[in-house]
Amino acid sequence: MAEHRLPATVHDRLAQLLDPVDARLESQYPGNRDEIQPVHTVYVSAADASVDTPRLWGEQAIQLLDAHAHVIAGLDTENALGDVRVLLGRNPVQDLRIDFEDGYGRREDQEEDAAARNAGRTLAAISQDPRGPSWCGIRFKGLPASERRRSIRTLEIVLDAAGGVPAGFVFTVPKLRAVEQVTATVMLCEELEKAHGLAAGSLRFELQIESPQAVIAADGTVAVAPAIHRAEGRLTGLHYGTYDYSAACGIASQFQSLEHPVADHAKAVMLAAAAQTGVWVCDGSTQIAPVGTSDAIHDAIRRHHRLVRRSLERGYYQGWDMHPGHLVTRWLATFGFYRSALAAAAPRVQAYLDRRGGSVMDEPATAQALAAVILRGVDAGAFAESDILALAPAADVAVLRKLVGRTTATNGVN
Repeated sequence: MAEHRLPATVHDRLAQLLDPVDARLESQYPGNRDEIQPVHTVYVSAADASVDTPRLWGEQAIQLLDAHAHVIAGLDTENALGDVRVLLGRNPVQDLRIDFEDGYGRREDQEEDAAARNAGRTLAAISQDPRGPSWCGIRFKGLPASERRRSIRTLEIVLDAAGGVPAGFVFTVPKLRAVEQVTATVMLCEELEKAHGLAAGSLRFELQIESPQAVIAADGTVAVAPAIHRAEGRLTGLHYGTYDYSAACGIASQFQSLEHPVADHAKAVMLAAAAQTGVWVCDGSTQIAPVGTSDAIHDAIRRHHRLVRRSLERGYYQGWDMHPGHLVTRWLATFGFYRSALAAAAPRVQAYLDRRGGSVMDEPATAQALAAVILRGVDAGAFAESDILALAPAADVAVLRKLVGRTTATNGVN
């Protein structure tokens, strides 16, 4: 009996059909990029931002930690509080966004021009600070007709005042409602680079998903998916806008939150659309800050810690922080999550490398996911390579990066 009955022409026809598909998929889904995703984005009004903002936020976070240490210690299940306190005094902010939209409001052009010049100088300075944020940028007002000229003017002034594109710079495009807005943003980047003598491809942006039309378009398609692929490699992230999105869906204000079902749906769609594209997904914010009475502060601390942990468990490794007090629970929840993940993942990675099996037989894709969460923990500063090796002697960082297909790591915790 012949082993091969198919003529060679069948293989040729399959190649003709599938080789272009393989090439397209490789282009559209290149996998995760080597840059390290920040654990959060801090939003500060352009009226308040300064070179001292990261340091001041860290100092205020430490004050909150010390004043309510007994409550915060009750959340510290992984003995991380001491390390969190050190980090808050060293480099508490990983990503800073100076806000010219909702957090700034409408002002006279002369006033916004001055704020934009200050923002440019501020971003240039903090991008050179070894203890400053690894990522920085602005959120302008957006591209609707009523805001477009003002937004572009602000962005131009920021870039001029910064003397170019600061390291780690990204600008946020709010209120995405149609994929054509992404095409327009790419064109704007290209023209700004030409007009200001900037390196081609140096301007990057993120899209804020705060309109239902960005998730489901009028024709029933998932609008955010083609939006990603129209960005021509300039898109760094999708940021969920908790309150605008919830309000647009008709959710009563007292029920608007990161854990409402409409939020879970939107973010799940965002996560699926961005998977393997190299575009990050960032959760939104909570409007409840740790201020007021002791009871109110304690409730806010517990709530934010729970929400951050919930987001991490669902694969949203970045979120917004809107108040210095949020830094305490952001970092505590983040360190706790990754330390508990290490305890579970490292022995399984070691077993996979040893090929000895055990009670859980992991496949290559699972081993890749296990390695990825360990690397995220290293990137966030939750533990060191020595902590990994204590649990998985063969799983050094280089081996883990090879498992997930990473070669380098940049823009991490300083």
